[in-house]
Amino acid sequence: MFLGLRTVIYPAPDLAAAKAWWSSVLGFEPYFDEPFYVGFNVGGYELSLDPNGDPAVGPVTYWGVRDVDVALKGVVAAGATVRQAVQEVGGGIRVAAVVEPSGAVVGLIENPHFVLPDTLPGEGDGPGR
Repeated sequence: MFLGLRTVIYPAPDLAAAKAWWSSVLGFEPYFDEPFYVGFNVGGYELSLDPNGDPAVGPVTYWGVRDVDVALKGVVAAGATVRQAVQEVGGGIRVAAVVEPSGAVVGLIENPHFVLPDTLPGEGDGPGR
C-alpha cells in the first residue's frame, strides 16, 4: 500500500523563525514560501513547515500512496481512526491523516508529481551533510 516516504510536516507557530532555522541547517532556502506553508526540497523529499500545525501532535509523516481513498479505507480497516478526511491541497495532490492504534498520527499523500531527482538539491550544503 505505501510507496515510500514523501513529506514530513513540522508545526511552526513562529513560521519566520522556523524558516530561518531550517534554512540555516539545510544550507538553502525553501522552494515554496507562503504565509500558510513553507516547503523545502531535501533530497527529493518534502520538509514542510505549517504555522497552523499543533506542536502537541508533533511532526506528521506522509507516506506516498497510489490512491489516497483506497489507502485510507485500508488503514481504517486495519484499526486506524480518521484524523483528517481526504482533501485536495492543490495541483492534484490529495492527503489524509489517521491515528494508528498506538496513537501516532500517520499521513497519506497521493502526489502525481512526485519523482526522485537524479541530482539532489542542497547536497553537500549545511551542517551535518
